[in-house]
Amino acid sequence: MLDLRISVESLPKLAKGATLTLELAALVLVTAAILSIPVAFALNARRSWVSRAAEAYVMLFRGTPAMIQIFLVYYGTSQFAWFRESVFWPIFREPYWCAVVALGLNGAAYTGNILAGAIRAVPQGTIEAGRALGLDWFKLQRFIVIPQAVRIGFPAYTNEVIQTVKATSLASTITLIELTGSAQMLVNDTYAPYEVFLAAAAMYLAITFVLAVLFRHIENHLYRAGRDPAAQNLKTAVEA
Repeated sequence: MLDLRISVESLPKLAKGATLTLELAALVLVTAAILSIPVAFALNARRSWVSRAAEAYVMLFRGTPAMIQIFLVYYGTSQFAWFRESVFWPIFREPYWCAVVALGLNGAAYTGNILAGAIRAVPQGTIEAGRALGLDWFKLQRFIVIPQAVRIGFPAYTNEVIQTVKATSLASTITLIELTGSAQMLVNDTYAPYEVFLAAAAMYLAITFVLAVLFRHIENHLYRAGRDPAAQNLKTAVEA
């Protein structure tokens, strides 16, 4: 029989795990965002060997389960003596950072693919206008291409953020006590898996709902900024 009292009593303990979940998600998103920029430009590179290398990277991380990627980083790196003696070992011997690295590399593949598509969707006339004004490549990307690409790709990126939050549950497989890991420990104590995991699901739902609302507001702000008369006049002036 369902005992909702156990679900309610589990929430404070699950909240501690949720804190680690949010912390992991934030670090993964930052890592993925930084790595996604060179991935995106490599995907759009004119040199075929560069674009193909980026495509292989994206295919590798999009075509294999994130759990296996975490296992390869956490368990696989320790198999090599030379790696255990390297400067990277203090990072990779910790399950926390292994989860961040594995999920960050995974997220960079998805985010880089989104950004690459958004860059390709930037109107060519705007880019040509920037070149006509004498902007070099870096200024062109900074002031014209990237701002527009962010607005174009932001809706798809919102889904990636929510997927990242849910993907942090895989960190429980390498001993991290985040939200899912906390739920598993509570199940061992209470022998009430349905009630505990129901509470954990409710907490995940609350987190993703708040993030969805927050990013919807950001998306609307970016849309209004693109439709702002001053911004529109500036765009017209650049394109003239």
